[in-house]
Amino acid sequence: MIITDYLRSESSLQWQYAKQAGVNHAVIRLPEDDGFDCTNPSHWQTVYQRFMSAGLTPVVIEPMPNALHDHIKIGDEERDACIEKVIRMLPIMDSLNIRTICLNFMAHIGWCRTSRDLPERGGALVTGFDMEEFVPAEGDPAITEEELWTNLAYFLRAVVPYAEKHNIRLALHPDDPPVPRLGRVSRILTSYENIHRAVHLVESDHLGVTLCQGTYTAMGENLEQVIPAFARENKIFFIHFRDIRGNKYKFRETFHDNGQTDMARIIRLYQEYGCQVPIRVDHVPTMAGEENEIPGYATVGRLYAIGYLKGILDGLQA
Repeated sequence: MIITDYLRSESSLQWQYAKQAGVNHAVIRLPEDDGFDCTNPSHWQTVYQRFMSAGLTPVVIEPMPNALHDHIKIGDEERDACIEKVIRMLPIMDSLNIRTICLNFMAHIGWCRTSRDLPERGGALVTGFDMEEFVPAEGDPAITEEELWTNLAYFLRAVVPYAEKHNIRLALHPDDPPVPRLGRVSRILTSYENIHRAVHLVESDHLGVTLCQGTYTAMGENLEQVIPAFARENKIFFIHFRDIRGNKYKFRETFHDNGQTDMARIIRLYQEYGCQVPIRVDHVPTMAGEENEIPGYATVGRLYAIGYLKGILDGLQA
């Protein structure tokens, strides 16, 4: 497995912490300002060299730029122009040897939580979701399951041939939370069955999944069945290592060693099925003394999680 960390495109203390923790590969979030053109190779080169100079090799793009993908997911009048820009990104990724892009298909409402400061072990803070507490924003738009399936198929049919041409892997992330709808907004990537359907809308070795453990667990899926099923088809391209307690309608994040999953068993399972793909820790607690400005992405809990993951991997090699 390739241990990575999720890093924004501007150098920060988090970059230094990643290196100090023994991480040499990066999952990078592209700049989201008007100064960055995702179709301009020189703009990519600037960001890429910044990471390489810090000793961090970019291996995954996450997420697909929202400025493009939001239009693609809802299928509006800007969709085709945005798909064209996505297609123009792929040869640039190829030239930089960045082989994977993690994308979701959550329209209008993305990653969603109703609580961002639930107490975890020792008073650390975590996020949580409770369907009974979810309140749709006034004037929220609507989208149906049928529209989402149509829009996803349209996108994949347009982009997958170019992903194959440039040897780029498209890794679909499940909807989080994996509920059928939030207000008037439907969700489709909410079960193994639906995601299996999605990665076969276009038959390709370059279309697969981001195995986000916490989300599959919230679905009620059995990871010891899901992982072998996707692995046998060579569909696991990227892994999000995290855990929860609860179910899709009411759950909370946890420390990586305090959830409902046998995490060492799951890592062993990936290894048994030869999943030598990028993996990153995800959604960590905010620890004592830290600001909770970006819930799930604080620093100290992330270092703890990276150490925990490395310890499992080292232990399995002993």
